[in-house]
Amino acid sequence: MISVSEARRIIREHTFPLPPSRLPLLQASGLALASDVHAPVPVPAFLQSSMDGYAFAHEGWNPSEPLPVSGTIAAGEAGQTPLVPGTAVRIFTGAPLPPGADTVVMQEKTRVEGGQLWIDDPTLGRGAYVRLPGSEISKDALALPVRAILNPPALGFLAHLGIAEVTVFPRPRTSLVVTGNELQTPGMALGPGQVYEAGSFALSAALGTLDMHPVHILRAPDELDALSALLDQALEASDLVFLTGGVSVGDFDFVPRAAAHCGVTQVFHGVRQRPAKPLYFGQKDGKYVFGLPGNPASSLTAFYEYGLPALGAMTRLPLRMPAMKVPLASPFRKPAGLTHFLKGLYDGETVTVLGGQESYRLSSFARANCLIQLDEDVTSCPEGEVVEIHLLPAWSGLS
Repeated sequence: MISVSEARRIIREHTFPLPPSRLPLLQASGLALASDVHAPVPVPAFLQSSMDGYAFAHEGWNPSEPLPVSGTIAAGEAGQTPLVPGTAVRIFTGAPLPPGADTVVMQEKTRVEGGQLWIDDPTLGRGAYVRLPGSEISKDALALPVRAILNPPALGFLAHLGIAEVTVFPRPRTSLVVTGNELQTPGMALGPGQVYEAGSFALSAALGTLDMHPVHILRAPDELDALSALLDQALEASDLVFLTGGVSVGDFDFVPRAAAHCGVTQVFHGVRQRPAKPLYFGQKDGKYVFGLPGNPASSLTAFYEYGLPALGAMTRLPLRMPAMKVPLASPFRKPAGLTHFLKGLYDGETVTVLGGQESYRLSSFARANCLIQLDEDVTSCPEGEVVEIHLLPAWSGLS
């Protein structure tokens, strides 16, 4: 078995971005740009009023004399009729200034009597309340660099530039292959020796919080040929495959052999950790396979610690659990030899190791907002000992 740090390094070195895709703007929401984007037009493209008010030529203006109001320009009008010298025009926010005008006075600083505009703004300077062409961005200037995340403001900015499509690193097509003869679908009656299948629900939800839906779910019996056929199907349809169960070394743990039958190259199998010690990672033709334990708490831990960074590498998104160093609220002991990932509750100051750390127990995971990492050589942590925690996405705001 390899160490946790080795497993992380290997995954980091073996996962690469997906080939870029050209997508409509809204379909690219939340993704990372695969190339620089330059402005096809200047913004604004004309002298533009930033206020509701009146536009006029500042040169020659005498504040003690009124200006005749010679017209009105609303946003969206052409604004190409030149300003009559010595007059002003009513103008609204976003409207183009007419040729000959260079200044706007806000309406709160004016009064109009008999078609004559009186300006009461002694500090008004030339060019006031006027947006210059290209003051937001000039034509051909860099709008957003490669790997910029297309969050709502970024999407709005690109739309403001008239851009309808962008080249991005796409979301991976993802499959979950659930193995285990003992598993029953929730809502159905349990038969002798059966348990309800929960792993696909937890993992699908985890992927959903990262906008990685839709997820293709396949269910396989504990039988080598059937599992191999389903894994082949998943690899054909997906960029990333997670298998749950059948990954250890028992008589019915067929995942490593099925992966080999499907041409998947094993990168590693087994990490010195608890839970998820038999974690499997492989690759085939630019596609990636994770074999996760069948216990749902173990599989979810492995997903957050290893699957999440792999997704980040494939999409060029910063998908990782934020790490912090915080003190333990109470002492904790563990045996040496394995790195432990413990379900924890961080209250903003200290972290508490929750009860129910067994790999099959999800009730404690449902209360947790972090995972506590205790390295393999650690055996005893007194109260107040500073430990490393990894904030889970739903709590940390990652998603």
